[in-house]
Amino acid sequence: MTQKRVPSLVASLSLDEKLRLLHGATNPDGSSVGYVPPVPRVGVPALRMVDGPMGIRAIGGSATAFPASVALAASWNPRLAREQGASMAREARAHGQNVLLGPGMNIIRVPHCGRNFEYYSEDPYLSARFAAASVDGIQSEDVIATAKHYVANNQETNRYRVSAAVTERALREIYLPAFRAAVEEADVGAVMTAYNRVNGTHMSDHRTLLRDMLKDEFGFDGFVMSDWWGTESSVGAARAGLDVEMPGIPFEERVLAERLPEEVDPSTIDFPDTLPDMHEGGLFGEPLREAVEAGAVDEAVIDEKVRRILETMARFELLDTDPDEERRGGELDTPEHRQLARRIAIEGTVLLKNEGVLPLDETAAIAIVGPNADATKLGGGGSSEVTPFRRTTPVDGLRERATECRFERGVPPITESSLFDAFGTEDRVDESPADTVDTADADDVSLDAAVEAADGADCVVVVVQDDTTESEDRDDLRLPGQQDELVRAVADAAERSVVVLRTGGPVELPWIDDVDAVLETWYAGQAEGEALAAVLYGDADPGGRLPFTFGRRADDYPTTAPERFPGTNDGVDYAEGVFVGYRYFDREDAAPLFPFGHGHSYASFEYGESAVERDGDEVTVTVPVRNVGTRPGKEVVQVYVHDEDPPVPRPPRELKGFETVRLDPEERRRVSVTLDRDAFAYYDEDEGWVVSERRFTLLVGRSAREIRDRVSVTIE
Repeated sequence: MTQKRVPSLVASLSLDEKLRLLHGATNPDGSSVGYVPPVPRVGVPALRMVDGPMGIRAIGGSATAFPASVALAASWNPRLAREQGASMAREARAHGQNVLLGPGMNIIRVPHCGRNFEYYSEDPYLSARFAAASVDGIQSEDVIATAKHYVANNQETNRYRVSAAVTERALREIYLPAFRAAVEEADVGAVMTAYNRVNGTHMSDHRTLLRDMLKDEFGFDGFVMSDWWGTESSVGAARAGLDVEMPGIPFEERVLAERLPEEVDPSTIDFPDTLPDMHEGGLFGEPLREAVEAGAVDEAVIDEKVRRILETMARFELLDTDPDEERRGGELDTPEHRQLARRIAIEGTVLLKNEGVLPLDETAAIAIVGPNADATKLGGGGSSEVTPFRRTTPVDGLRERATECRFERGVPPITESSLFDAFGTEDRVDESPADTVDTADADDVSLDAAVEAADGADCVVVVVQDDTTESEDRDDLRLPGQQDELVRAVADAAERSVVVLRTGGPVELPWIDDVDAVLETWYAGQAEGEALAAVLYGDADPGGRLPFTFGRRADDYPTTAPERFPGTNDGVDYAEGVFVGYRYFDREDAAPLFPFGHGHSYASFEYGESAVERDGDEVTVTVPVRNVGTRPGKEVVQVYVHDEDPPVPRPPRELKGFETVRLDPEERRRVSVTLDRDAFAYYDEDEGWVVSERRFTLLVGRSAREIRDRVSVTIE
């Protein structure tokens, strides 16, 4: 069915049938996270939704577990994002699903946020590049992508009530660009509203941001759904621009029936305060009908919502699907998907420090130390959890390569928390896909044994990690448990030491001067072990660059004051405005531990003199880059814009373009980065986007702090 036939289809529906499409229902086969029921009389099939964005969270099934979104962004290679999006879409289709609930594209504002691993970056431009590429990949395989969580959803603490006090300029310049790119560049089919409020109004009820900005200004023509139990009203949300209430059913009916054995009484479960209010179900059902019949909501408003849903379904050829047949035809756990997961893990690995110890010698005796090194770090907890068909641990990967390899845990294992821990009792069915340590020897932990192993090896590899989950923020930025003590002890005993960080965001590294090398591998997914071995032994160059700033301590960031995080009186003050991440460090002239964009290679790169060319509104910077090392490597050329005489306070530098290049030893290429007119604009709340005639400096470099060349350009 084409989109042209949708108006007549809408006109043929009764009010009951229209409302049936505006809220979720219980999925008869239990295979979907979200389910919009069919309208059999007119041949409209059900709409099935599945969680992402790190792979398919198939209820009762498995899928490829890709690295976390932050690891994907650390590759600085949006082509990988498109490939991953297409792969996840094929797996969604294999599970009979139509809508992928991802990607997540919120800005990493708060380093403590428990969900940072699901997002891309602290930088709006980098986030936008990955958001558009991911959406494009998902939808290239005829699966509807969902841009989430719209908007200013930057912390998990008090996420159902907290109100972000944020200026329009900050929204426009920092928090909205990724969503705008998903709409204007990738034509995303669905948008999910956030739980939080913005300037006092819940996002499900926010007419300014939903209807005026997202739909009218950005031109979004898909449908807007709420986050699960994130609809706050019937009339207000309907008028504001929310189209679909999810999941549309009471909490007990949806979650408890899915996760608890029949013999468990739900009334015996003590749910934590982090769960949504249980009354938030069915607001777009009978209450919305009553509002229409009473004249509080015009039926034309309902018709528009139904039209958006049906036109999106028609666009993805879902209205031609037999409602009695599941929509299949995808691919699951293919060699190509497995290889892609490995490639992303490698390209997202960031070499933070290397004092000549990496890559490892094939003949070196290795000690692997770490409380969870024999478990794969698939991801953080929550709706992004994936159960893979296969996985490799760091111990697996290094034992496969090392001539001699000894493993010692050293300190007690670190807990793998999950949002779903709150959904049951000791009697519940445990569906958590989190990898676990080998319980046979988890209790046999000895720091002395780890020190002994490190002392007897040519090199010790210490694998450490944080513990993050949806619904909770970290209390501090220290590694949990006794891991800092472990690193110091084995580094002191070892001839050479390498620390592997498995974190979803920045952490404090008090022992940084005591170790020889540090790798950030994030949550590397199912191929973690083999990818780690490939990088450590030099089979592959560590291709990653930091997508956010590593401070030296928690109070280096702009969110230290309690009113900025976690907030006071159900409000959080975004007083830093546009000065988020490296923009704040630059304004304060504060030295980060590792700057935004940082990452070493096994190669060495020499930059030549940059040249600038103008072509209409576009400015192209071209710089010759040569690999002067002895190994092939990947370089990421980054271009930042500096306004030489800003009429308003502006960040000293802003990323506005980048390009990756792979070079063999002594190979030289001219790398070009093109900036459009928007790269020089700022937002004025009276005049809108402004580009005034003045001079800008273009900073060309390897990171926000390692600038190799500067060129000036005048914008008219």
